[in-house]
Amino acid sequence: MKIRLKFLHRLYQWTLKWASHPRASWALFGIAFIESSFFLIPPDVLLIPMTIAKPRRWVWYAAITTIGSVLGGIFGYVIGIALWESVGEAIVKFYHFEPAIEAVKESYHAHAFVTVFTAAFTPIPYKVITIAAGLFRVSLLTLIVASLIGRGLRFGLVAALIGFFGESMKQFIERYFDMLSLLFFIVLIGGFLLITVAL
Repeated sequence: MKIRLKFLHRLYQWTLKWASHPRASWALFGIAFIESSFFLIPPDVLLIPMTIAKPRRWVWYAAITTIGSVLGGIFGYVIGIALWESVGEAIVKFYHFEPAIEAVKESYHAHAFVTVFTAAFTPIPYKVITIAAGLFRVSLLTLIVASLIGRGLRFGLVAALIGFFGESMKQFIERYFDMLSLLFFIVLIGGFLLITVAL
């Protein structure tokens, strides 16, 4: 456990330094994009350290993350609607999302917009929602609008808190890093479990 926490500490410090790299914004965009369709780790792992390093750019970082995530969601939609047998089904099986897909199917029939918004704003795995939206032929416009609102609020809120309380937030994270790391993984795992209950 201590070895893993030391690794996370080094990774956090490395990310803070890397935030000044000219291509850091592209990396943030890329992670936000792929997380919406097949990648496991949410873009918050880059968004938070990058905003801590440059709190005045919180609006820019939130916008990049939101746009990348929504575009990635559209890609997930394409996977569901056109590449389900070749790609989508493999992603769902890899993450053991089969029960979640069935839960999402019922939820989409009842309230598609709320389903997308809920996953976009909460820890519920967004990739399940985007792929399922294509698979079950949900309106692409519904997906885009609900995603823009949900993802924009989520990433905007995270970045704004750090932007306004930059130095104190940095000290808080570094002081309670171990506890926050554990909490992050609990929330991540909880999101996978929550999707079959909340939708």
